[in-house]
Amino acid sequence: MEEECRVLSIQSHVVRGYVGNRAATFPLQVLGFEIDALNSVQFSNHTGYPHWKGQVLNSNELQELYEGLKLNNVNKYDYVLTVCDPVMGDKWNGEGSMYVPEDLLPVYKEKVVPVADIITPNQFEAELLSGRKIHSQEEALAVMDVLHAMGPDTVVITSSDLPSPRGSDYLIALGSQRIRNPDGSVVTERIRMEMHKVDAVFVGTGDLFAAMLLAWTHKHPNNLKVACEKTLSAMHHVLQRTIACAKAQAGGGLKPSPSQLELRMVQSKKDIENPEIVVQAAVL
Repeated sequence: MEEECRVLSIQSHVVRGYVGNRAATFPLQVLGFEIDALNSVQFSNHTGYPHWKGQVLNSNELQELYEGLKLNNVNKYDYVLTVCDPVMGDKWNGEGSMYVPEDLLPVYKEKVVPVADIITPNQFEAELLSGRKIHSQEEALAVMDVLHAMGPDTVVITSSDLPSPRGSDYLIALGSQRIRNPDGSVVTERIRMEMHKVDAVFVGTGDLFAAMLLAWTHKHPNNLKVACEKTLSAMHHVLQRTIACAKAQAGGGLKPSPSQLELRMVQSKKDIENPEIVVQAAVL
């Protein structure tokens, strides 16, 4: 009998669409994980739509839900997935802006990141956490070393402004994993990936990425190259299917709406489960 692996996912929840726990639950289940979803937010839909309704749970309400699990002794988990991946901000037209209040930055740096095993910041978030700017691959590797020193053994900068030799249609991601050997020595594996950009704004891709990276690093411990290739290849297939369906629904060359751009998760089950590798990672 295969050993059960259980994940507690603490994220937002939407009734319609795929963000937060809705984006994490299906792929993790497809990949063989038991997942308990604790919803920090419950909205009708994600906030990329013109309207949304719902509730945000406060810390006491979240604690109460966890206490219920604890009282029944069903709070034993192999992993906790929280996006906090860290979701702090991003760059738009070259300018960085934070999604969260700036006074939360010290909380991420001093409380959240030190207890994380894996973090998946974008370039802007990596710069905020490390206090350093990234203008080159060497500077990005140095930033990942700073982040390692804060606690996490696995750091993936999911997107960057670094120029790709393949042209402006490609996006560069970088990964770094500290591997601890039985003799106590530590080696660091570095990888670089180039992905074709998709000309659309999707919501939930970071949540999907974090969930699949968790799954594939569990299945391929100490092999960040394979874990990232499977994660990013599956992402590629999901996004290509999503944009093709969205454009077909919009018709006539019109720009797809937020509802048409919801991730085609169920339709991509086979790609999530066994992705054809279309993104290769280079070991640095």
